[in-house]
Amino acid sequence: MTMEILLAFALFAGVSSITPGPNNLMLLSSGLNFGFRASIPHVLGISIGFAFMLVAVGLGLALAFERWPLLYQLLKIAGVAYLLWLAWGLASAGSLSLDRRAGAPKPMGFWAAAAFQWVNPKAWVMGVSAFATYMPAQGLSSVLLTATLFALINLPSVAAWALCGSQLRHWLAEPARQRMFNRVMAALLVLSLLPLLLEGKGA
Repeated sequence: MTMEILLAFALFAGVSSITPGPNNLMLLSSGLNFGFRASIPHVLGISIGFAFMLVAVGLGLALAFERWPLLYQLLKIAGVAYLLWLAWGLASAGSLSLDRRAGAPKPMGFWAAAAFQWVNPKAWVMGVSAFATYMPAQGLSSVLLTATLFALINLPSVAAWALCGSQLRHWLAEPARQRMFNRVMAALLVLSLLPLLLEGKGA
């Protein structure tokens, strides 16, 4: 990888990681509702889970989707269904940070966040674009390098969203405001599905 490609790839990884998407919107809400420390497993699950997904894509999983388009359609349906379920749970939640009863909602854990990458539409676009644009020659060493660099850039980017959410706790301490915030986040999660739903329909 030349220095020019490395810098271009780092810029791509940074921009795609820091911009709004399902992961970042959920981390913003998690930071508000549960605090930054409790959201750390969620943050790590995203970065490490995405890195493993990148390795799978780089080693040929994307080619499997080209050969069997039905697999991609099933993945798309699963992703839409899961994101709608998450949005509904967020919209119907109360003031989570104040609710410490048994059975109260808890922040997403490491394994759930890692597994979510496999049905996250934005994660797939980022993964496929990374290799198609910057790493067309996909040997094992280049795949591992790509995944490692992306994870190192992605980790602080997504952590910033959880930190930002935690900083909002003071301003949204009133339960009514927090419920409104959660509903706005739920609506944005649904809106984040539009690029996936409109895929292939043309302009």
